[in-house]
Amino acid sequence: MNTIKLTVAQALIKYLIAQKVERDGVVQPFFAGCFGIFGHGNVGGIGQALHQTPSFRYYQSRNEQAMVHTAAAYAKMKNRLSTLVCTSSIGPGATNMITAAAGATINRIPVLLLPGDIFATRRVDPVLQQLEASYTQDISVNDCFKPVSKFWDRINRPEQLINSLPSALRVLTSQEETGAVTLCLPQDVQAESYDFPVSMFDEKIWFIPRPLPDIELVNRAVELIRNAKRPMIIAGGGVIYSEATDVLDDFASQTGIPVGETFAGKGSLPYDHPMNIGATGATGTEGANAFSTKADLIIGIGTRYSDFTTASKTAFQNQDVKFININIAAFDAFKHGAIPLTGDAKATLTLLLSLLDGYKTDNSYTQLAKEYNLSWDQKVSEAYQSIEGSSVFQSEVIGAVNEFSNPEDVVLCAAGSLPGDLHKLWRTRDPKGFHLEYGYSCMGYEIAGGLGAKMACPEREIYVMVGDGSYLMMSSEIVTSIQEGYKLTIILINNHGYASIGGLSKSLGTEGFGTSYQYRNSSTNQLDGGVLPVDLAENIRSLGAELIKVANVSSLNEALLAAKKLTKTTVIYIETQPERKLAGYGHAWWEVPVSEVSESIGVQEAYKKMRKQQENQKYFH
Repeated sequence: MNTIKLTVAQALIKYLIAQKVERDGVVQPFFAGCFGIFGHGNVGGIGQALHQTPSFRYYQSRNEQAMVHTAAAYAKMKNRLSTLVCTSSIGPGATNMITAAAGATINRIPVLLLPGDIFATRRVDPVLQQLEASYTQDISVNDCFKPVSKFWDRINRPEQLINSLPSALRVLTSQEETGAVTLCLPQDVQAESYDFPVSMFDEKIWFIPRPLPDIELVNRAVELIRNAKRPMIIAGGGVIYSEATDVLDDFASQTGIPVGETFAGKGSLPYDHPMNIGATGATGTEGANAFSTKADLIIGIGTRYSDFTTASKTAFQNQDVKFININIAAFDAFKHGAIPLTGDAKATLTLLLSLLDGYKTDNSYTQLAKEYNLSWDQKVSEAYQSIEGSSVFQSEVIGAVNEFSNPEDVVLCAAGSLPGDLHKLWRTRDPKGFHLEYGYSCMGYEIAGGLGAKMACPEREIYVMVGDGSYLMMSSEIVTSIQEGYKLTIILINNHGYASIGGLSKSLGTEGFGTSYQYRNSSTNQLDGGVLPVDLAENIRSLGAELIKVANVSSLNEALLAAKKLTKTTVIYIETQPERKLAGYGHAWWEVPVSEVSESIGVQEAYKKMRKQQENQKYFH
């Protein structure tokens, strides 16, 4: 057997370079480079290997959590057909990645994590940053990755890499199983050499299939659709990852079945498609929630039915409602007692459409969907409209950015009150034009995610919309975007606190407690002593970005034009009022626990409302 002597780290990088994926006849490299921050746990191993392999680009990050967010956003834009690697030192560098690893796994996004680890030899024990346990020596902080990883391994001997890497790649390239994959690399093993088989580094193409569900289940689904009077489609992220948007267009147009969209599925149809009834669930539109309330058949495509999508199990009120789920993952296909069409969304929709030839819902049903589409668009126009002489509201900022941007441009967000407003109000014109991380809704994702999206599609303008709360948590990758020449346009909305949770707190009777940025008041002992004098604009300048401060929507439009002409990351700073939110429609409820007993009248009333809403919750088996 021909062998080549390499360190574990060198062999790992060489192997990753050789990995490619193929779908629909298109072959592409699976790994686009490596993000990392070096410490004593990986500088002499992975760091050395990357140093001698400039063809595998190394990206310098400022925060370990941020670099995993960036990798996940990149993979999301690439429809999970390409991703980035992330390496860190042992200890805090490694554990900093756990939050973003959870986000990647929850969102079914492939990311490869390579945290350093303690010495495998244990000659040095304890090492700097080592977690000691009195009951075992076979543990480190990297064991914390196990519940948030789809595959986890620790490479204690060089030859273990030979079998571990194919297992890791099998999971990463699986559309069904993918998520964060963690290979823990003890710092001494990283630098240890071994005679690896040369064949290990041959080009490997991982084929991404388009499997079809069992034909008997397909026939049962066709019969159920033909007999339905009020069918509705809920389009999730799987529609976009499968590149099934054109087929969904044909399916909805030919069958007359209206389509509601989840956060991840927004963009499955253009906003003005007559069968697009908009956002569904807790942040749903009037039409989507009206249809879901009365639907006798829900066809879920690529959705995992989060509580926002189901309005905490209150969205589907028809006592005879049935479900058909088209999903690459059997775990999701079986939810709600559905007919589980476990398979690729594009291939399965194509087959269903051929078998439904001649089927279409009643004209009156189709016409109602068209009317809801048009009436909702009018409400969006009204929300976009600024009120002369008033303070700026968030919906007006969304409108200005939406109307200025091109169809292929991308809006990106993750947390706070912005996602709900964007879900309802953003007029999506391109399948990749709406990028929301809402499976984990992780504060701090926005700017790091914007960088990943820009790396994936540098030809598009990326508009990162972020509130002051998320900005303060993680603005570090502004520096990385400038270093690498990836220009972002960041719209920083300052409302002096956690506006989303503030509004939720008020609705629960707790008066926004602890959600605004204010001084400690010595008289009340509460944080209600006046707004803090934080100057985010000065912080932005210090990071090297261009800054444009605006005071109203008119100047925002001018700022967007100016920002587009600039060549480096630009932050448009605007202060808004936290109110003027759109009302919820139909069953647009989201369950959040309310104190069962309280001295507060507001809490008591909120508890009564919660109990009333819980009466509408339904369970499907």
